[in-house]
Amino acid sequence: MLAKLLGNAYLCRMKITARELAAWLHGTIEGDADISIDRLSKIEEATAGGLSFIANAKYLPYAQTTGASILIVSAQLSIDPPVAATIVRVADAQTAFAILLDRYAQLTAPPPPIGIEQPCYISPTASIEKDVYIGAFAYIGHNAHIGAGTRIYPHTYIGNHTRVGEQCIVYAGVKLYDQCILGNRCIVHAGTVIGSDGFGFAPQPDGSYQKIPQTGNVVVEDDVEIGANTTIDRATLGSTLIKRGVKLDNLIQVAHNVQIGEYTVIAAQTGIAGSTRIGARCMIGGQVGFAGHLNIADDTKIQAQSGIAQNVTETNQALMGSPAIAYRNYQRSFIIFKQLPELATQLRQLSRKIEEKDK
Repeated sequence: MLAKLLGNAYLCRMKITARELAAWLHGTIEGDADISIDRLSKIEEATAGGLSFIANAKYLPYAQTTGASILIVSAQLSIDPPVAATIVRVADAQTAFAILLDRYAQLTAPPPPIGIEQPCYISPTASIEKDVYIGAFAYIGHNAHIGAGTRIYPHTYIGNHTRVGEQCIVYAGVKLYDQCILGNRCIVHAGTVIGSDGFGFAPQPDGSYQKIPQTGNVVVEDDVEIGANTTIDRATLGSTLIKRGVKLDNLIQVAHNVQIGEYTVIAAQTGIAGSTRIGARCMIGGQVGFAGHLNIADDTKIQAQSGIAQNVTETNQALMGSPAIAYRNYQRSFIIFKQLPELATQLRQLSRKIEEKDK
């Protein structure tokens, strides 16, 4: 029933019951199964008829105050005392709500544009597949290839011999330099540059620097999303490689010959120096800095503002600090660090007492 409704009407213009939601999301109900919602809402601002979710324990207090009619809640979270809202329990509330938001976005968005706007430049040797959109003032270089269903927004540059896969979205002002490869179903946000020269310079006896030609490319595999104003440098030799399913935030610097493993996520303002290899399924916070030529094991978790100066060889570690150490060790160390002024005072006092005793 719900799937049919979602396919035929906007979520914001209809009523859906808790029973229907639970059936569609494979959840269980706590409360009134017949209560209905007609909108998606932030939990802090929700009113009657609103649907919201709780995936993190720090939001549990809002369950007592929200006006939402239905809350989608992760199975492991306990709500006590009972709340007025009907609870739909699912394995992962964030994923369930993301599915609803995605469907809502699809239904409310205007149809995707198709066709070639003018003025723009498309090389006669470029290959453009069916159902492609190319916005005004775009440049498509020699022997470039644009896959079926891809959208290239205005003021975008697609270099010579560059390949863009199917069903991609390349937003305004993106620059894809020569010979780069973008896989299928990728999203590249505005202002991003892929394939700029790596930072390679050889120091000379007179103190100057000889530029090292960057002759490789960048390969981005399928289902990657790259945030706005991120830069990914081409390899000196070979390829800088962003593997399947990677998610990069805004304002990230990826240097030459870096490899980022499948399904790794990296938050904003992280910088990765050349030839570093980051494993699969890593989670990296904002403003993390990586030294060059490192190997980072799979499933590594790195807290924001950490500095990674050496290899991470064990999988599934959590790290924090600069230079980074194990997360729990950092927490224990920080407790002592906060006490250093007091400990220093006590040490000076103790030292004076010892000196007085020795006189």
